[in-house]
Amino acid sequence: MLPQAEPSWTLNEAAHLLNRAGFGGSPAEIKAFHALGRVKAVDSLLTTSDDADAFPLPSWATPEQAIADMRQRIDQRRELQRSTRGLSAEEAEKVRREARREEQQESRRHALEGQGWWFRRMASSKAPLREKMTLFWHDHFATSVQKVRQPVLMLMQNGLFREHAFGSFKDLTQGILMDPAMMLYLDTQNSRKGKPNENFAREVMELFTLGEGHYTEQDIREAARAFTGYQLNRFTGKVTHVARQWDETPKTIFGKTGTFKGADVINLIFESPRPADFMARKIWEFFVYDKPAEAAVSALGETLRKADYQMAPLLREIFLSREFYTEAAIRSQIKCPLQFIIGMLKQLEVDSPPAGFPITAQQQLGQTLFLPPNVAGWDWGQAWINTNTLLTRYNLAGFLTKGAESAGNAMNGEKMKVPGMAKAPKNPGRGWQGPDYETIAPRPLRDQPDKLVDSLIFRFFQGPIPDKARGSFIEYAAAKKGAVFTNKETAELCHLMLSTPYYQLC
Repeated sequence: MLPQAEPSWTLNEAAHLLNRAGFGGSPAEIKAFHALGRVKAVDSLLTTSDDADAFPLPSWATPEQAIADMRQRIDQRRELQRSTRGLSAEEAEKVRREARREEQQESRRHALEGQGWWFRRMASSKAPLREKMTLFWHDHFATSVQKVRQPVLMLMQNGLFREHAFGSFKDLTQGILMDPAMMLYLDTQNSRKGKPNENFAREVMELFTLGEGHYTEQDIREAARAFTGYQLNRFTGKVTHVARQWDETPKTIFGKTGTFKGADVINLIFESPRPADFMARKIWEFFVYDKPAEAAVSALGETLRKADYQMAPLLREIFLSREFYTEAAIRSQIKCPLQFIIGMLKQLEVDSPPAGFPITAQQQLGQTLFLPPNVAGWDWGQAWINTNTLLTRYNLAGFLTKGAESAGNAMNGEKMKVPGMAKAPKNPGRGWQGPDYETIAPRPLRDQPDKLVDSLIFRFFQGPIPDKARGSFIEYAAAKKGAVFTNKETAELCHLMLSTPYYQLC
C-alpha cells in the first residue's frame, strides 16, 4: 500500500482532488467538499450516485425505441428493394442514394444529441468521479461513432462504462467482448470460422490488458480463432455466440491448449499478473502524473489483484495517498479539452452553456465525445497544446467571459467540420452575454484590486501563482478601476487570467 496522506488537508488539496477526480468546481463547491475532510471526501466520490431520472436518455436511445427503430430501418430497406425493382439502374441508384442520405442525416443528428447529453451529464453530475471514469474507459476501450454509425450503440456502450466505472476491470473487458459498438468498430461481427479477424484479438492484448511485449503473434492468431462466431442481432442489438460460425478446433494461447471461446481467452489473460500492473500504471498516469515509480506501480497492481480487479479500492488508495498531494502532482497536468471546457463553466458558474458552445469547443480543441481518433484513444499531455489550440483556448475563454458580441468570431461553427458528423451550429452562442459577475466579483470586492485578484486566483487556479503574475493582475485591475469597476472590466480581467499558461494546468 502507498504511504497515506495526513488526515488534515487544505482547501487547495480539496480543489486538486475535485479537479482530478472530476472536472473542478466553484469556490463554494470546493469549500463544501473540503468541509467533509479528506477521507469522507474520497468516500463521497466513490459512493455518490445521480438520481435515476436525473439524466433521461434521448428518446431514440431508450432500449424499446432503439429496437423499434432497428426493425423500422430493416423494413425500410426491404421496401426500398421492392420499390426499385422496376426502375432503371440509374433511377434505382438515385433512390438508394437519397435513402442513404436521409439515414445518415438522422444518424448525425442523433450523434450530436448524444454528445450533448453526455456533456451535460459530465458538467452537472453529482457523481463527478463516475463520469471521469466513464471518460477514462471511453478512451481506454476507444470506439468512434464515425465508424460504428449507430449513435444508440455508442450510448449503450457509454452506459456499460458508467455501470462498471468502479467495478471489475476483468468483468468490463468481458463486457466489451460482447459490446455491439466495439464489435462494429473492430469488425468482430465479420470474424467467423475459416476467416478469423485479428483486430479484437490484437487490441485486447496490446491496448486493453497487457501492453506490447507481453504476448506473441502466435497468441494473437490463435486468439482470433477463439473470437470467431460472435454476431450482432440487428433487430435486438444483442450479441450472441453462434456455434456454427465458431472455430471449435483446439488453440494454444499463452502456452495453454484448449477449444477456447473468446471469454476463455480473456480469462487466460487475467490469469497473468500483468493486467493489474498495466491498469495500475494507466490509472495513475490519468489521475496523477506520467512515469510513476515502479515501486508505486507494483504496490497499486497488488491492490488491484487482491481486490479481484475491482477499481474502487485502487482509486481510493490513490486519492488517499501522500504522493497524490505532492508538488509533483498538483497543477502538473495539462488540461484535456473537456477538463478545460467543463472546468471553466464551473468556475464561471455557468449552469447552462451557450447554445452550440460545448460541441464547437470540443471540435476546435480536438477532443469530441464519441470521436476518439483511433483505437488507441486520444494522445494526452503535451499533445493537447500547440500554437493553434492554445490561441483557440484563449479565444473560447474570451467568448465565455466577455460574451458573443465582444468575442468576435471565436465561436464560428464553420471553422471545424468533423468527417461523418453533423456540423456544429453556424452561429453558436448567439446572444450570449457572459456570466453573472455580480456573483463572481461582488461590488464591494471591486474596490480593493488586490483582494479581488486573490479571490479570482482561488476561483481559477486554486493555489498560488508566481508573484510576478499576481502583481500584473493587480496592476491591470487597478488601472481598469474607475469610479465604478464595471462588469465589462471584470470580464476583461477574468479573460486575462484565463489566457495564461498557468490556467492550462490542473
